[in-house]
Amino acid sequence: MAVDYSIIGHRLKNARLDAGLTQQELAEKTNLSVAFISRVERGNSHINLKRLTQFCNLLGISEGEILTGVSDSDQEYLFTEFNEILKNCSPEKQKLIYKIAKMIAED
Repeated sequence: MAVDYSIIGHRLKNARLDAGLTQQELAEKTNLSVAFISRVERGNSHINLKRLTQFCNLLGISEGEILTGVSDSDQEYLFTEFNEILKNCSPEKQKLIYKIAKMIAED
């Protein structure tokens, strides 16, 4: 699965705006240039995990939410994740996953 940096950049921009920060303010807090932050938000520059974590900590958002678009504080996020996993499995694997999950839930 290829990483779509334009989507990540869009989510970072929205998180920055939600936090009430300008690109200039975020640049000052991270010791980066406004130009770099602008390129990241447009998806023109790749962001590594260390830098992503730094941004997320400053913006009060999880890395998972930036990468997947799903908030881990949302009660429904696991349903979405499980559905994605199951969708990509054969019927036999789906049955196995179901049996394992059922055994764990009954324990």
